Amino acid sequence: MEIREVKEQRTLAMRFTTPVSKLSAIMGQHYGEIAAFMQQKGIPFAGAPFALYHNMDLEALDVEIGFPVRKAVEGDDRIRAGTLPGGRVLYTLYTGPYSEIEKPYRELMDYIQKHKLKTASVSYEYYLNDPATTPEKELRTEIYFPLED
Repeated sequence: MEIREVKEQRTLAMRFTTPVSKLSAIMGQHYGEIAAFMQQKGIPFAGAPFALYHNMDLEALDVEIGFPVRKAVEGDDRIRAGTLPGGRVLYTLYTGPYSEIEKPYRELMDYIQKHKLKTASVSYEYYLNDPATTPEKELRTEIYFPLED
């Protein structure tokens, strides 16, 4: 775990609310839709896919998923231009199955409490490899908690 300074990142994303139990199925469909939109419009990918969590309500998770882009672009009625926050963040890299990602989140929360850090109301993840072609134990996820001053 470390505190880092990151730049704001432009994105194209879809935002929705879902129970966490349905999240992975919805994510796959939405990532495909966003990727197809980007390819159709000639918009290059500028990094790994992400998920931005606006809350941690496991029954009504408010999540925004998409891809980073290099410059401001226009979306449509479903796919919107947005940003991932810049500034100071608490960061960790998790390697392992998505089903066990709760462990690094608990460790992050313990670190936040121990060091009396104030976090923003959002957190986000970057998915560094493809779960369709990567063994679960080798999946790599970057987790970011933006910090307030």
